[in-house]
Amino acid sequence: MKIENIKINSYGNLKNKEINFEKLNIIYGKNESGKSTLLNFIKNIFYGISKNKNGKNISDFEKYYPWTGESFSGKIKYELDNENKYEVFRDFNKKNPKIYNEQMEDISDNFKIDKKTGNHFFFEQTNVDENTFMSTAFAMQKEIYINNTDQGILLQKISNLADSGLEDVSYKKAMSNLNSMLLNEVGTNNSKERPINITMSNIEKHTNDLKTINETKNRRFEIENRINEIREKNIIENNKERLLEKIKFILEKNKIEKEKIKLKKELLEENKNKIKKLDNEKDNLLNKFNKLENNYKEKNKNIKKINKIKIINLIIFIFLIFINIFNFIFIKNKIINILLFLLIPIFIIYLIFSIINNNKIKISEKEKINKLNEENNEINKQMEILDVQIELLEKNNEEIEKEISNINNVLSNYIILNKNEIIKEFRKNYSEDYISELFDSNIDLLIEKNKKELNEYNLELHKLEIDNKNIEPELEKLLNIEEALAIEKEKLDELKQRKEEYEITKELLEKSYEEMKKNVSPKFNKALSENIEKISNGKYKNISIGDDLMVELQDGSYISAQNLSVGTIEQIYLSLRLSIMNELSSEKLPVMLDEPFAYYDDERLKAALEFLDKIENQVILFTCTNREKKILDEMNIDYNYINL
Repeated sequence: MKIENIKINSYGNLKNKEINFEKLNIIYGKNESGKSTLLNFIKNIFYGISKNKNGKNISDFEKYYPWTGESFSGKIKYELDNENKYEVFRDFNKKNPKIYNEQMEDISDNFKIDKKTGNHFFFEQTNVDENTFMSTAFAMQKEIYINNTDQGILLQKISNLADSGLEDVSYKKAMSNLNSMLLNEVGTNNSKERPINITMSNIEKHTNDLKTINETKNRRFEIENRINEIREKNIIENNKERLLEKIKFILEKNKIEKEKIKLKKELLEENKNKIKKLDNEKDNLLNKFNKLENNYKEKNKNIKKINKIKIINLIIFIFLIFINIFNFIFIKNKIINILLFLLIPIFIIYLIFSIINNNKIKISEKEKINKLNEENNEINKQMEILDVQIELLEKNNEEIEKEISNINNVLSNYIILNKNEIIKEFRKNYSEDYISELFDSNIDLLIEKNKKELNEYNLELHKLEIDNKNIEPELEKLLNIEEALAIEKEKLDELKQRKEEYEITKELLEKSYEEMKKNVSPKFNKALSENIEKISNGKYKNISIGDDLMVELQDGSYISAQNLSVGTIEQIYLSLRLSIMNELSSEKLPVMLDEPFAYYDDERLKAALEFLDKIENQVILFTCTNREKKILDEMNIDYNYINL
């Protein structure tokens, strides 16, 4: 594998930084210039950044987050040993990166994605997890150099690497820890007061308690079954009640409409009677009008008669005057003259009284005529009112007859149409024949019977619910015991599973350890021996890793690594990391070293650089001095120099 390019938008103190890499790379920078930050960026762009402190004062996310607002992101381009090229962009605020192939196709979903740890693309490509990567290919500052007091720690790391492939994992210590954890977290059949012993004791106690209250549980089961039966019956009866009420509504509405027809017919008959009565009143008024007409004619006759009398009296008066004049001129008889003369005043008096009396009679008759005219006018008005009333009643009767006809038309299909709707709505529960029978039944009686059954069911249901409630305390106790028993059984299963896991882990660890000693350790010994011979310029040719780390001297004798100098142990440590890295991964991972040779002398540094130049792995070397550059130039070795 080879890293080709890195682009950092913002990560810690590195901003807008782009770096191209070759096979051997020297990254130069003064202290605090960002070398360690760059190493951390490479690791986190492959595996993701952690927001957990993991024992540190501050998490990587908080440490490298750009609080001034820049984009907390970057990308890396690399090529695997199979010549497939990839580009990974990661926004460190998000869990998963974007992964592209050489054709710039997004292939992020081609790899396993874990909700907690994110995309496992780099593990699937290299078969190296983050811990192994950190223990082999990835060496931060001061991880290679140690002083004399830390020599034993470094030797232990070398032993761990040889035993388990991880520098912080010791086989013996791991086996001891597994046995201790098995005893403390699970226990054994012979132990006491351990989790598995306590759990088994609790299971036995809860099982015995359950036997004493199972009858209550059975009784509740019977009650609940009966409650469910009644509730189902209630649903059926409620459904039936709804059906009956709908049918009743239809029948009652039909009955109401018929009552409307009856009332309207009665109103029609009443109006006809009123018309007859009004016609009679009209006839009476007409008769009265005729009588008034006769009286009116009679009164006019009387007035004409009085007028005739007046004329006759006037003629008589004129005749008397004429006789007097004639007698006075021609007869000249005094007695006759006196009589005739006396007759004239008498006649005048008579005439006056007659005129006065006739005038009174005439006035009276005229008054009667006026009164007759008034009565006649009143009769005419009443006649007009009666005609209007009769006309209104006749029109009202026409409307009533139309309404009766309309209601009859509706009623003719009302029952049939609504019956079909009811059948359609309730066909899932009741047959068509049954519903049709209900329309012809005493619906009120059926509703009363249905309500009675519902009341009986509700009373029984209420009684059962009270009984159920009364046994609730015992059932709560039963449920608590069952829950506790289930928890304990689950806990026992978990403990047994954990015990099995521990036993399997121990077995696998032992097999792995034996396999490593048998197959892997010889490879490590061989590779390590070849590497140390190159690094030490032939001073040390053979290393044997067993219970103790033994080194063969030039004269063929062996000494324990504890007797070697710190510098030699450092060389062994670096060599072993490279050997394990190539053994564990199918890829030739890049070797990233931060200030690894700060305490090497020039001879040892020259040997180490020559060795790194010859290995197949890409090398990225971080330094704050020009020693590496100077020696590489002297040896005429090609390298890529990057100044941070």
